[in-house]
Amino acid sequence: MKITLIRHTQVAVEPGICYGQTDVETAPGFTGEAATIRKNIADKTFDAVFCSPLSRCRKLAAYCGFPTPVIDERLKELNFGQWEMRKWDEIDDPALQEWYNDWIHLPAGGAESYTDQYQRVSHFLDDLLRKNCLHAGIFTHRGVIACAMVYAGMCTLKDSFLPDVAYGSVNTLELTL
Repeated sequence: MKITLIRHTQVAVEPGICYGQTDVETAPGFTGEAATIRKNIADKTFDAVFCSPLSRCRKLAAYCGFPTPVIDERLKELNFGQWEMRKWDEIDDPALQEWYNDWIHLPAGGAESYTDQYQRVSHFLDDLLRKNCLHAGIFTHRGVIACAMVYAGMCTLKDSFLPDVAYGSVNTLELTL
């Protein structure tokens, strides 16, 4: 099965802000970015389209011609808990350095670890494989795309943020049971 993971466009958040699962607005250049994405997926035929419930993904899906995708909570970005909407360099939490040292296993801001996110994305992908789709489109976030690359055997959890996955990127992966 093929999955095409479409990362949302840039967001209207100041650089250096931790925003994870916060439902933030898209940046002013949304229309131009979204038009490019729509063009980049125009040749793809999806059996099913899925989407994170966050508005930055739903807005992009609608713009690309999918106004009613299947919304799935498991496609959200990492939950950074108490760190959400705070500047990274102003977070005064002793757990922050511990998290930097072990971001795979420790919960971010007391909420969710990267392993937790990987498990929820893996459960989504397991369920998707059982649906016998040929090609699914998924409007989602950077962390979810990284988890899908690990699931597909392209990299390890530790190395999953090394590949560049830009805002608005379109990434097609092959998955097997």
